[in-house]
Amino acid sequence: MTKLSNLLVAVLALSACGRLDHLGKPPSLSPNTESPEHVAMLWPGLPMHTQPQRAVDRSSLWSGGQQSLLGDQRAMKKGDILTVVIELDEKAEISNDTSRSRSGSEDLQVPGLFGLPQRVAGHLPEGASLDEAVSIDSASVSKGKGSVKRKEKLTLRVAATVVDILPNGVLSIAGSQELRVNFELRELLVSGYVRPQDISRQNEITYDKIASARVSYGGRGQISDVQQPRYGQQVLDALLPF
Repeated sequence: MTKLSNLLVAVLALSACGRLDHLGKPPSLSPNTESPEHVAMLWPGLPMHTQPQRAVDRSSLWSGGQQSLLGDQRAMKKGDILTVVIELDEKAEISNDTSRSRSGSEDLQVPGLFGLPQRVAGHLPEGASLDEAVSIDSASVSKGKGSVKRKEKLTLRVAATVVDILPNGVLSIAGSQELRVNFELRELLVSGYVRPQDISRQNEITYDKIASARVSYGGRGQISDVQQPRYGQQVLDALLPF
């Protein structure tokens, strides 16, 4: 019994850790020093020039490098930053209507079978007869109707970092953003894979060009705690079959 009570206390303590962070104070912001974006920015990267610059290039007024005025400012290497534009406006509507009906009738009569019905009729109860031995009528009606409506709209912009470059040149990006208003913290997470050629000249990319896109928009704080059912209620909802 003691072990069970200790285990119950430990479970309750772990479940309350998330809420104790903002007990009587605003929720704490996540540290960004050990995030994947920060690690990618610390990567030294490849040299800017694979070959020594010629004298003509060094004396040229305009350079074609990424840092120049006319250079390509798009993210292309690990640690670069680009803007992810999320403009989600989707609407889906599905409606199904089915109807089915069936009727059947079976009638079996034995008016004469080697004289047996007449012989048996005398021994049957009053009102019983083998003139109509079996008579079956059946009818069934089935109707079904279903409707699904869904509408989502989300407009966000977040800066993401190139955290890795795949062997085929595709960029792996990840970005996070936290906004705290009073005692509520809103979190925006985005990750996925993009092709360098899909990044616009403004160093932006839309969410529909991100492969394996993962977008999470939520939060934590006092308001979110009140809106969420307690852990015990969630366990009962998952276990109870009725």
